[in-house]
Amino acid sequence: MADAIPDPRALFDLSGRVACITGASSGLGRRAAVALAAAGARVVGVARRAEALASLTDEIGETAAAVPADVADRDGMPELVKAVSAPFGAPDIVIHAAGVNTRQPADDVTPDGWDQTIALNLAAPFFLSQAMVPAMKQKGWGRIVNFASLQTTRAFPGGIAYGASKAGIGQLTRAMAEAWSRDGITANAIGPGFFPTELTAAVFDDPDRAARNAAQTCAGRNGRMEDIDGPLLFLCSDASAYVTGQVLMVDGGFTAK
Repeated sequence: MADAIPDPRALFDLSGRVACITGASSGLGRRAAVALAAAGARVVGVARRAEALASLTDEIGETAAAVPADVADRDGMPELVKAVSAPFGAPDIVIHAAGVNTRQPADDVTPDGWDQTIALNLAAPFFLSQAMVPAMKQKGWGRIVNFASLQTTRAFPGGIAYGASKAGIGQLTRAMAEAWSRDGITANAIGPGFFPTELTAAVFDDPDRAARNAAQTCAGRNGRMEDIDGPLLFLCSDASAYVTGQVLMVDGGFTAK
């Protein structure tokens, strides 16, 4: 007789899990914190803006905590990991949603703009994950979710530094999977299309540009915040136990055309 199939809904249950979300003060990072909390996780939001983080914890309640910090500050990483682990214990899940896009044309890219972009978008996800992996290894379970982009594989005007960082995220995700998946730690990335966030305000403030982007998708529209919930829960839960090293594009089919 075949083994009974467990309730598939339980695969997405995050009860008992602790999640750290960077960039949680706004946009998709904030949405990730709210979605994971709704699925049962205790969440720790990390961002530089303390006031915005406070409103997040007020919204979620006692299962949320906030750590104001700059994740690009490599010297502060040990203290950051201690602070993130203090409210609920060492995280089982880390979502790297913090990011910056200077939008400097190639001829105008400055060393400071380049370094800032690489430090926050590419280096921080690695070094924060590296610091959290030992606790995940002890548990034999962990989930790392990076944020890729349309620019992981496409070139956009004014996006040379941002695109380089997000292309790096694609390879970083595969390399993380190679390094840590045998310890029960999966590493994957989500590649959002155009969602209405602070980072894409310049796009959505231009109705014609927003409409052109929507027309480029197979779905015929730009992203809505709720479109990220399901893919995130999948990659953060037992549902994705045999999925690692992948970039899941959540872009309405933008990159399929």
